[in-house]
Amino acid sequence: MNKVSIIIPAHNEEKRIFETLKSYISYFENLKKNKILNYEILVVINASGDKTLEIVKSIKKEGGNLFYLNLKKGGKGYAIIEGFKESLKKKNNFIGFVDADMATSPKSFYDLIINIGGYDGIIASRYLKGSMVDPKQSFQRILVSRIFNFFIRSILFLPYRDTQCGAKIFTRKSISKILPTLSLSKWAFDVDLVYQLKKNGFSIKEIPTRWSDKEYSKVNFIKVGPMMALGVIRLRILNSPLKNFIKIYDKLAGRRNM
Repeated sequence: MNKVSIIIPAHNEEKRIFETLKSYISYFENLKKNKILNYEILVVINASGDKTLEIVKSIKKEGGNLFYLNLKKGGKGYAIIEGFKESLKKKNNFIGFVDADMATSPKSFYDLIINIGGYDGIIASRYLKGSMVDPKQSFQRILVSRIFNFFIRSILFLPYRDTQCGAKIFTRKSISKILPTLSLSKWAFDVDLVYQLKKNGFSIKEIPTRWSDKEYSKVNFIKVGPMMALGVIRLRILNSPLKNFIKIYDKLAGRRNM
């Protein structure tokens, strides 16, 4: 029976983490009992100042394959990287991650596992034909997302329509190979991850998904967009003949934001 490690990065998620964990544990426990798929869930709490840790601890006592890390340093990318490191210590076939807000339901996440086939990775997309986003995103958010994805395809020559959707699964082998190459720990982490996988010859499939736009979103795309763009430019410089100038770029752009 295959096993998947599911990483959930969590920064100040006390309003959402309870429902997410209860739903995911219930769904994947059922798959395990029916000998369809084994699983473990790793919550990586990063720089949280609320009751996220206490809630995770209370759910862990109820059973299920739930584990957690409590990190002082923030950054979604950093949390996932630490989650990768921890997951590689376990016996598993697949390692994936999903956002704590349950914008991706357990069933939609399981659909990724079903459809990965012979690929090295699979990513959910909100912008492919057949995708369902409910409720419909604002025009402003759609516009920023589309511009950013066009920018990524133009700069890094990646063929994917949605690198930022927070649901992705990869083979253990692929994560083990590219983990040391990841250099972006914040907003453009997903781009770095997908780019390094493609650069190292791994195959990635993109499929439409059902995505629920949750309230309490903490991401201001107008504010975050420029930082993500700077991160992508940094990634391009690192993988070009101009890589020797990266220290100058970091000084000008502000490395801490990437």
